[in-house]
Amino acid sequence: MRPSRAAETALALLLAVLAALTAACGSRLPERAFETRPTVNPSGGEPLRVGIITSATSPVGGGTFTGPRDGALAYFAALNARGGLDGRRIEAVTCDDGGSGIGNNACVHRLVDERKVFALVATTALDYAGAPRVSRAGVPDIGGQPLTPAYETYPHLYGIYGSSAPRTGQAPGWNGVLYGGTEVYRWFRTHLGARTAAVVSYNQAASAAYARLISQGLRAEGYRVVDEQVDFVLPNFRAVAADLRAQKADVVFDAMDTHGNARLCEAMEASGVRVAAKVTNVQNWSSSVPRDYAKSPGCRAALYVTGSSRNHDDTSFPAVREFRAAMGDRPLSQWQLEGWAAAMWFTDAARSCLAAPGGLTRACVEEYVNRAEPYTARGLLLPVRFEQLAEPPKTRDTCLSVARWRDGHGWVAQGDMNSTCASVPQLGYRP
Repeated sequence: MRPSRAAETALALLLAVLAALTAACGSRLPERAFETRPTVNPSGGEPLRVGIITSATSPVGGGTFTGPRDGALAYFAALNARGGLDGRRIEAVTCDDGGSGIGNNACVHRLVDERKVFALVATTALDYAGAPRVSRAGVPDIGGQPLTPAYETYPHLYGIYGSSAPRTGQAPGWNGVLYGGTEVYRWFRTHLGARTAAVVSYNQAASAAYARLISQGLRAEGYRVVDEQVDFVLPNFRAVAADLRAQKADVVFDAMDTHGNARLCEAMEASGVRVAAKVTNVQNWSSSVPRDYAKSPGCRAALYVTGSSRNHDDTSFPAVREFRAAMGDRPLSQWQLEGWAAAMWFTDAARSCLAAPGGLTRACVEEYVNRAEPYTARGLLLPVRFEQLAEPPKTRDTCLSVARWRDGHGWVAQGDMNSTCASVPQLGYRP
């Protein structure tokens, strides 16, 4: 089965840890790059303080986890430049947890206990060990990236992709089982006529587990699946490419990092392998494709990405143009856009409370996030909701954002995400 968006993010980013052993990640922007001196009415009161926890200097390297933080900081800087929240400046306090549980607990202590932040926004933590503490403190954590099952486990935590799980603070999902759909595989079968899919992974536990999930979902959608595994230390991608050609694979999925994908594509290029689609995930949905796949133009031309947010290159949408204008000439990524959407979500929730009888409170903010009407961040997100269902759904109408890379054009949306939908089975797995 294909795991949920949350599981895809978590499992794919476990693989990013492996990438640190073989390739350096891109440099991250300093936080001061987003500093904009606000023009705020002093009568708006004291700044409203929010926290942003990021595994910026994790073992993976700088840049891998900083996209959501950078997008959120850009949003708050633009908001403050326009006058803030009804004249009240948003003060974003960042904390780098170093990618460790100890560091994460230290960040939670610093932000929640010492700095007394009102809320957390766009959390991106490799090890969210402090999640129980955030939940016990009743601090809303809005729009976080689900790198661990925390957002499917604890109350007061609201991941960027939503959740239907009970979130009682005990086990993730439903008694330790999470559910995901097969919408990605359905899309490539329906739109490209794909029937034979290859799944390439490392001989490493996280990579192999993710590959098994992908393979199960593909089989559920009627594919013939070709499982390919390479040694992590000395991967023989030429042998994989040769087998892909022999097996006549239509589409290639993977459970590897960006570096591994690039080397696979180079091997496919050298062997003359052409596929209808080489599919990657939101982790690699960025403007760095020309650099990452410089030696494999054929594979680059078949590169697709799927996710739950609107393509950051789709400038036909005003909300995307606003995001891009705020980011300036910085390299762009989909995670930045999702961090921007997380900051917008918090701001919209806080603004809804200004005229409420009790004023701006955490309870009021959570009431907004938990409302029946789904949130879309002005069309940047597929509708997000929190349902807390007692039983997991067996099937679900699920929509999907799909984009294809085109040299000279960047990522090109393949239809509108709000109408790219299907009713697909929801299959269980243990995180």
